[in-house]
Amino acid sequence: MGEEPARRVRYRGRVYAARPSEPLLAAISARGIPTLERSVRYHRPRAPFCGTGQCTGCLVRVNGRPLVRSCRYRPHDGDVVVSDGGWPSARLDLLGLLDVLFPGGLDPFRGFRRPAFAAPVYQWFVRRLAGYGTLPPPGSPAPPAPAVARRADVVVVGGGASGRAVLDRLATLGHRSLLIDRDPLASAPAGTDLLPGVSVTLLTPPDPSRERPFTLVGFMDDGPGVAVEARTVVVATGGYDASLSFPGNDRPGVLTADAALGLAPSQERTWFRHAALIGGDRRAVEVLAAHGARIGSVVATGEVRPDVVRAASDLGIPIYPRSLIVGVRGCRRVRALRLQGRGRGPPFSLRCDAVLLAHRRLPNVQLAYLAGARMRWCAGPGAYLPEVDERGRTSVPGLFAVGEAAGVLPVDAAASGERVAEAIAGGGWEGAPALAGVREDGAGDLEGYYRELLAVPRRGRWVACRCEDVLLEDLARAHAAGYRGIEVIKRYTSLGTGLCQGRYCVPDALLLLAVLENRPPHEVGFVRSRPPVFPTPLGALASLDGPARTEVP
Repeated sequence: MGEEPARRVRYRGRVYAARPSEPLLAAISARGIPTLERSVRYHRPRAPFCGTGQCTGCLVRVNGRPLVRSCRYRPHDGDVVVSDGGWPSARLDLLGLLDVLFPGGLDPFRGFRRPAFAAPVYQWFVRRLAGYGTLPPPGSPAPPAPAVARRADVVVVGGGASGRAVLDRLATLGHRSLLIDRDPLASAPAGTDLLPGVSVTLLTPPDPSRERPFTLVGFMDDGPGVAVEARTVVVATGGYDASLSFPGNDRPGVLTADAALGLAPSQERTWFRHAALIGGDRRAVEVLAAHGARIGSVVATGEVRPDVVRAASDLGIPIYPRSLIVGVRGCRRVRALRLQGRGRGPPFSLRCDAVLLAHRRLPNVQLAYLAGARMRWCAGPGAYLPEVDERGRTSVPGLFAVGEAAGVLPVDAAASGERVAEAIAGGGWEGAPALAGVREDGAGDLEGYYRELLAVPRRGRWVACRCEDVLLEDLARAHAAGYRGIEVIKRYTSLGTGLCQGRYCVPDALLLLAVLENRPPHEVGFVRSRPPVFPTPLGALASLDGPARTEVP
């Protein structure tokens, strides 16, 4: 059987070939990292960042359909792709002058009020500035496909190492489960049902009066809605690579290790040639193994693990431990990284064409939070995690968390899943050793890092929230005005209210506010996540209420 032919798509007047298994973004980025969008307030250039479909860096219009995440969309032959931000285009956006004209930032709350007679013009202009593209012409979107409805006793959300361990063990014990995974190419173990390419959330908390208390609602990447009723839910959503706050951290070419490993899995299709890798832990080893020949330097905010030193030394890559990242040079893409040694070391620059963030893994815990699970602050990852017992049970009956989503380190991910499966099946793990987990108490390493970084004179714009263009100066002004706590700051500045739902800005904002307010991060508070935690097409939600539903046995 021959290999399926490549799909040809047209973008900016050129034809790109997309392999059958790769997303649109991998194809259109093969000749260099593209500017696909502009930010909503300052119209700064935006390029791929997370590679997981949760940020705003890769939104495009495909065949007239807006807000398509090119990092997840599998193209069809003949697709026409255009950038949907900026005027007249995303590459050459005249509104980008706002970034130069307002170096101190716009004040959308108290500005644009004088003279009073000009207020209507201001309002019109601000509305024209904001937003992610334009709506499609009336009648152009295809009607939503029939929704998919399922019922299951056990639903595992996430097919990583811990999730598959749960499924394998349950199948061995004679229990049939359902796997829901965002990867459209996901596979399920024998004896397990599968819903691939599906993102799910909880719109309402579980209802204990029902036979199946949990109702997971979501959508497939190609549009139809999904509704799953479950008696037991296992959150095996893993983790993701965090952002890092520094001046110019939103420039094209700054991207996470998730994007580097997922969108450019081999050195053949990378869009960087001399990248600076940020991180001194196990994630840095993974990036070095995949892209070592295209890494020019390894930079760590703290100490560097011996295995990172060995991997970099074998490749002849210089290492810069305990460094402050004081900014980047470059406008349309990264050209150099500005560093300074911690402890008032001298500043210097490193030439690079990308910055790969592999310094910190954060747990994907939004689903557990929406279900009402009690959360705890963990200093190791600098994040909140659900409270779980030795069998992975949360405070919500029928809800379990495993792997990174429960604070378990990768070395014990499979063991974590097996224990949860035994708990679901009614077995026990009496006398079993404790699993390797993240550090719970103490001050986080990044707290001290940010304390030093905030004391360094800044050059360039420091974007605290990429989705909403909230600056560090906005947080500082809110603090000076007497606002305290992350939830209050969020309401005042709109930080964390964008498409990523705070995944990439709130964790670092917690640490920055802890420095500004001079108190521990857990006292700064916790942001209340509101469903859906994934940006969900309205058409998918509408299909759930339609008369035609596809019941899959």
